[in-house]
Amino acid sequence: MRDPMRYVCQSCGSVYAKWKGKCDQCEQWNSLIAQNGEICSVEDSAYDHSITLSPVSSRTEAKIERITIGIDELDRVCGGGVVKGSVCLVSGDPGIGKSTLLLQMAAALSEKIPSAYISGEEGVTQIKMRAERLGVGASSVQLASSSNIRAIISAIKSMIKSEAGAQESKYKNSIPAFVVIDSIQTMASPRIDASAGTLSQVRECSNELVNFAKSTGVAVVLVGHITKEGLVAGPKVLEHVVDTVLYFEGERGNPYRLLRTVKNRFGPTDEIGVFDMTKDGLREVKNPSALFLSSRSSGSVGACVLACMEGSRPILVEMQALATKSFLASPRRAVVGWDSNRLSMILAVLEARCKINFSQKDVFLSVLGGLRIIEPGADLCAAFALVSCVKNRPFQNDAIAFGEIGLTGEIRPVAYADQRIKEAQKLGFKKVFMPFFKQKSQKLDFPLEVISINHVMQLIDHI
Repeated sequence: MRDPMRYVCQSCGSVYAKWKGKCDQCEQWNSLIAQNGEICSVEDSAYDHSITLSPVSSRTEAKIERITIGIDELDRVCGGGVVKGSVCLVSGDPGIGKSTLLLQMAAALSEKIPSAYISGEEGVTQIKMRAERLGVGASSVQLASSSNIRAIISAIKSMIKSEAGAQESKYKNSIPAFVVIDSIQTMASPRIDASAGTLSQVRECSNELVNFAKSTGVAVVLVGHITKEGLVAGPKVLEHVVDTVLYFEGERGNPYRLLRTVKNRFGPTDEIGVFDMTKDGLREVKNPSALFLSSRSSGSVGACVLACMEGSRPILVEMQALATKSFLASPRRAVVGWDSNRLSMILAVLEARCKINFSQKDVFLSVLGGLRIIEPGADLCAAFALVSCVKNRPFQNDAIAFGEIGLTGEIRPVAYADQRIKEAQKLGFKKVFMPFFKQKSQKLDFPLEVISINHVMQLIDHI
């Protein structure tokens, strides 16, 4: 039997008995869609299932079955490869290259395990044309175009059964298969009386795929759409049920793409993979620091090189600042690749502690190369770039800087100083401006001059 008509918010999942223009929970307009629900009567015997508890101190070895992809940048963000029975969610802007990346990933894994690419947005002919353009047209990836989640799961089971029944199968791995679903918002389950992409359909299809992956050991990758705010579209439960969440970032006018790990149950988070978008597809970048600094000019005013940490990888990137006289009542503050609130704090500290006037200036700050910096260690580099611009004197060309700035003007140490200095030494830098760090870095045998700087008032002396 069916419930009376109910109205479900497609943004937060709130349920209402009648339609209204604005959701009371998330305050989104026109987000309520009418849906029918089914009442399922569950007997008490349905819960009479016994489970076995195992102590954490048991001697049974915890082992994760994993297969390396063969693309180093992808292996890095996945924690070392694809895990048996895992479900990964990949999200990014439209046209950023998600389908291209996952088709290359499926082609690389097709040499080791059966792989399938199933699209609800494109036809098989379109996918074949992309595969030929990427140079993977001769791979053994199985293609299909469907939006029926039950038919897709049935087809995957048939593929696994046919591969397992082959007498001379080339696949010798324990992971049964690898499947890409492009995208989860186009999938629909016949159990739900709603159109594809609605909250109930996304929740039902994702749960079916997760249960299928856990019960069979198939590794599944889901493609997810994003909202105008840059977040994964659909219910937040979608990010909770999957094992890994990856964001594919980049700017349309920039050929570089960043694959960032946000969640990973089988490896570290905050890892990034760097790719270069070419006419032949995505190519991994082995040395992103050299790439981001390739067009750097010497003697530039308002520029400073930052040694930042993205996961376990140190990356050198240039930050540029520009401060000009403002003719507006409220001067502008524009930031690209960094936190705008962090910039406002740095400007306030420099004005209060160093007596540098920014209240009458428009301030612009940019991180070159399309990289987004989220760590506080960029404070000192941003401050050097701002002071260099205001004083019209270039920062030292052979030096880098990193450190966190407090509201009192002190500069605090940041983690992984040794790795940052090693990366700077590889690219030929001679000096490092950093806060006092128990002289740990000076014990290392590097041809770098470590200059301790403990307060923002010392910045002016080094410009």
